[in-house]
Amino acid sequence: MSSKKEKYSQKWDLDVFFPGGSSSPQFREYLEELERDTTDFDARIRQLQKKPSQDSDVWYGVLETVQGLSRRLSQAGAFVVCLVSQDVKDEKAKLLRGRLSQIGAAFNASLTRLDQLFLEMPTPVWNSLLEGSRFSPIAFPLEERRRRAAERLPADAESLAGDLAVDGYHAWGDLYNSIVGRMRIPYDEEGQTKQLSIGQASNKMSSPDRKVRKAVFHRLNEAWEKEEDLLASTLNHLGGFRLQLYRHREWDSILKEPLDVNRMSSATLSTMWDVIDRNKGKILRFFERKATLLGVEKLAWYDLYAPVAKEESSVGYDEAASFILEQFAHFDPEMARFAEQAFRERWIEAEDRPGKRPGGFCTNFADSGQSRIFMTFAGTASNISTLAHELGHAYHQHVMNDLPQLVQRYSMNVAETASTFAESIVSDASIRSAKSKEQQIALLEDKIQRSVAFFMDIHARFLFETRFYEERSQGLVSGERLKELMVQAEKEAFKDSLSEYHPWFWAAKLHFYITGVPFYNFPYTFGYLFSTGLYSRAMEEGPAFAKKYVDLLRDTGRMTVEDLAYKHLGVDLTRPGFWQGAIDRVHRDIDRFLELTK
Repeated sequence: MSSKKEKYSQKWDLDVFFPGGSSSPQFREYLEELERDTTDFDARIRQLQKKPSQDSDVWYGVLETVQGLSRRLSQAGAFVVCLVSQDVKDEKAKLLRGRLSQIGAAFNASLTRLDQLFLEMPTPVWNSLLEGSRFSPIAFPLEERRRRAAERLPADAESLAGDLAVDGYHAWGDLYNSIVGRMRIPYDEEGQTKQLSIGQASNKMSSPDRKVRKAVFHRLNEAWEKEEDLLASTLNHLGGFRLQLYRHREWDSILKEPLDVNRMSSATLSTMWDVIDRNKGKILRFFERKATLLGVEKLAWYDLYAPVAKEESSVGYDEAASFILEQFAHFDPEMARFAEQAFRERWIEAEDRPGKRPGGFCTNFADSGQSRIFMTFAGTASNISTLAHELGHAYHQHVMNDLPQLVQRYSMNVAETASTFAESIVSDASIRSAKSKEQQIALLEDKIQRSVAFFMDIHARFLFETRFYEERSQGLVSGERLKELMVQAEKEAFKDSLSEYHPWFWAAKLHFYITGVPFYNFPYTFGYLFSTGLYSRAMEEGPAFAKKYVDLLRDTGRMTVEDLAYKHLGVDLTRPGFWQGAIDRVHRDIDRFLELTK
């Protein structure tokens, strides 16, 4: 009985990589060796700057070193991220993160010099190099690096900016994590006041009890208000750093970097948002029906992700895992086998406990060919979706592990494709296997809520961030003005359909503070709709589609999204047809919900 309850552990295994956590002597040795090898690589590149070479053997050796160091940096970075996430008070882990940031900055400076060498190489020599059989598999990322080098500052200036970013730009992002990690939300439960982490409090926002949701929402906002000045400064300095760097690079659009990072054209982005905006009417009908079911005139922000079921059904972790494995197996037995390995070998940290950072993620230990998944599991339908989502990320990486490291770097928008595809498999199966009409309604509504997130919530984030950068380019933006911009964006994105909005969402959302790339929003919506189109093909073609799906995932690191869609689906993403077809599938879910809740 006991072993059955503990079939799958909710705590991940990090010792398999480096025993001892943040005190691991093996990890310190790993970092020391990585630091030495990074220094040696930099010396090698500096030598090539003094004496450029056209010998393909020399360049092949250089690129092999680049890929090896990239794998090891990924390994070290993943370990540190896991340590800091599982315990936000782990001060040793924070120090390791700082040291790793310096190593990463040094490596990036070397890569910047390498890119400059690529740029200075005569075009005939460059083309001849890429045509060689050893280089053709990595030709796309190499061409991309050369093009980007032409659009940036000279190598020394870019290296300086990268060095300064460690204790400037990235440090502001680290500060946000520290602030959120120490925050506690007082919550009265079972006759006593508990001090909840942000992640634990956020989980209660999906409670079926409106009094609970409203109370937690306002307690959270009180906590964000107390930190408003510091968080506003943090956001302003992150934005200011980016804008200054863009100004020196002579970039005239704040969207240049996020679009380029996502290998996506502005035409595709504009078409996607235009089609979404024209199709929000049916979601507003869903809001009206949901408000009726919840017994309110209009939904408030804290009602958006509330379940309509009268009783909240709690699912055990083992039960959730078994269900996910069963549904993955229907699509592709290999996908299920992989996910079972992740559960069995403790790749997942899901325990609901204080001290963890909020949210969920999947990270890759490239040197070991493994992934790790982080979340807080409380037994809700949304938690099951998150678990399937992160397993989708891990599977995406799994099918690419045998490719050269340089073509494993897929962009965020196509990364979200694999994760939301996995969600669709699980959510549709949940709806089909529902044992009652009420359960079917609840599960269908949970699925539609994700459409709300991608079409409305994330649209609000995109609008806010666009306008924030417009105003930040003219000077600092006050906390009061940030709240105004946030509510304006929410009202526009939600078509002014809510009774109460979230003025502190700019402070509450981690994604605004991630330094890896700005506009950590629209790629989610792209991935959701792109995967919806893929999922439609899967339903039409049956089991034969599994191989096509893997082939598409394997190409995600070596072409633009427009080329990817045309090659594997035969569609043009700059035209509305594909997007409308994906949204039509969402509309069918809403129609079904409206019919069931008459």
